[in-house]
Amino acid sequence: MCGIAGLVVAPNQPAPSPALGRAMTETIRHRGPDDEGLHSDARALLGMRRLSIIDVAGGHQPVYGAEGEVCVVFNGEIYNFRALRAELEAAGHTFRSHGDAEVIVQAYLRYGEQCFERFDGMFAIAIWDRRDRSLLLARDRFGEKPLYYAHNQQRLLFGSELKSLLKSPDCPREIDSEALRAYFTYGYVPCPLSIFSGIRKLPPAHWLRCRDGHISLHRYWQASLAPKSVLAEAAAEEALAEHLQRAVSSRLVADVPFGAFLSGGLDSSVVVALMAQKLSQPVKTFTIGFKEAAYSELDDARRVASHLGTEHHELVVEPDAVALLQQLVWHFDEPFADSSAVPTFLVSQLAQHHVKMVLTGDGGDELFAGYDRYLRLLALERLGPLRSMAGLALKIGGALLPDPRGGRMRRVGERLGLPFAERYLSGVALTRPDQAHALCARAGGVGHYHLPLLDQADSDLGAGSSALDRAVAIDLQSYLPDDILVKLDRMAMATSLEGRAPFLEPGLAQFALRLPESLRVRDGRGKYLLRKVAARWLPADVLSKPKQGFAIPIAEWFRGPLRGLAQDTFAGRAFRERGLIDPIAADALLREHVSGTADRSETLWQVLCLELWAQRFIDPPVAGA
Repeated sequence: MCGIAGLVVAPNQPAPSPALGRAMTETIRHRGPDDEGLHSDARALLGMRRLSIIDVAGGHQPVYGAEGEVCVVFNGEIYNFRALRAELEAAGHTFRSHGDAEVIVQAYLRYGEQCFERFDGMFAIAIWDRRDRSLLLARDRFGEKPLYYAHNQQRLLFGSELKSLLKSPDCPREIDSEALRAYFTYGYVPCPLSIFSGIRKLPPAHWLRCRDGHISLHRYWQASLAPKSVLAEAAAEEALAEHLQRAVSSRLVADVPFGAFLSGGLDSSVVVALMAQKLSQPVKTFTIGFKEAAYSELDDARRVASHLGTEHHELVVEPDAVALLQQLVWHFDEPFADSSAVPTFLVSQLAQHHVKMVLTGDGGDELFAGYDRYLRLLALERLGPLRSMAGLALKIGGALLPDPRGGRMRRVGERLGLPFAERYLSGVALTRPDQAHALCARAGGVGHYHLPLLDQADSDLGAGSSALDRAVAIDLQSYLPDDILVKLDRMAMATSLEGRAPFLEPGLAQFALRLPESLRVRDGRGKYLLRKVAARWLPADVLSKPKQGFAIPIAEWFRGPLRGLAQDTFAGRAFRERGLIDPIAADALLREHVSGTADRSETLWQVLCLELWAQRFIDPPVAGA
């Protein structure tokens, strides 16, 4: 686990400066405090910062092959590296180390670009091949590890975090209006966009080639939700149990102390239960809670920890919300408004004092239909042809009633008339289109931003796919890689901690996605088959626990510790002159919220995160700061 950064230049360009390479990697030291490495030649710089997890003594990067002609740096873990190594040794390849980085080199030498299909892991890989003057960048299947790049005819910059690219003086800093509009819709900047128009994210399950100044993008894998499994329920239950055990076991490869995040919910509890089966020592588990009881899952986590006999660590936190928000803005690089980043950061801090790697339950909700919004969607879709009639009735009824009730009815009626993808996403958007338009002068017009990959997600499924599969396909291309996995990566890495998600093991994920709807949703609840399998390992109250989510009391915070920060920010000269947000509209939202007229906390969080980001990444640095 580490961070990577570098650049290649086109022919006849000046050689890249090693000083720039060192600056690019130094800015992501938090991702890898244990070691560093830099390759430099007339055309390329490849740098890395290392968090030592596997082959602690011998896993230094960069790694070379073909008598030094091929150079690799990578961020992540290749979990099946031992099996691949045995396969490559049988074919005549020799190894000098015991880690996974050298396996990438040898697999590339044998299989070329097809090597990425063979890796079970989370990774962002850079391969510089001097034999044909090409740079290859690759990203894992689900987007667990980040990778940014900026390309023009003279050079290509790349890095695990956007802030590395910004160390280059020619890196563009023009805000992308599409990205801004997307941020105000969903609270994150979706792939392949970045907040800056000249920088892009490499999509998950893709690799990129840059040769002599020209780039090409290639997809090497895609999740398949069809054909559906025809296994009987009992057989599917046994198969799922085997997949879960194999997935967790494969994510336990490490040469350092490790543990798990434990919320007391189903997904993390299943992971910890299977870890406990595999390990001879008690699993180290970590949970945080807030003093506000409605936002604390400490009791749930304690029950699971006691049942499984873990070495449990917990902490009730009263964070300095103002200082913490400033810190989080720096680590996310882009505006990011998922407030559950706060508890993710705090539990990572807690875990980092005891371990260097944790397993998490991320991905379970997407694979097994755990989100409540899937259930709401299914209820809506059951209206079938009546949906458009219901939408019209709601719009007419809303027009006859005073706001706010009439406004809510009109908006629901409008949603019912939208195409499927937009209908689904409008239900998960953080900010209504009219609010976003009123707030954001640079948002690009009224209406929600249409995610670039939605049409691809729909076409991948084919005709006749269920509403549930279509919603899951959208989340796999947007919410999972651009929100959930960004949050895990940045917050864990901010504390120099590695996070692994067993549910995203390809075999398990593919099996779950092909389960028929009846084995995912039953009796008005998601995760049917997962709950049935989990009953083997967990107490009944865990299986019946309603989904709570990793929430924080931001509504209370905006009437308390964040109120002053928001007031000062909205009244500030930079905020008014920047032109991203209408200060009158922002101030009106804050007054509404503080008075208790309405809960505007999510939108206020979006506005505040955007402005604090702009202060950190757009404004010139203050002298002496």
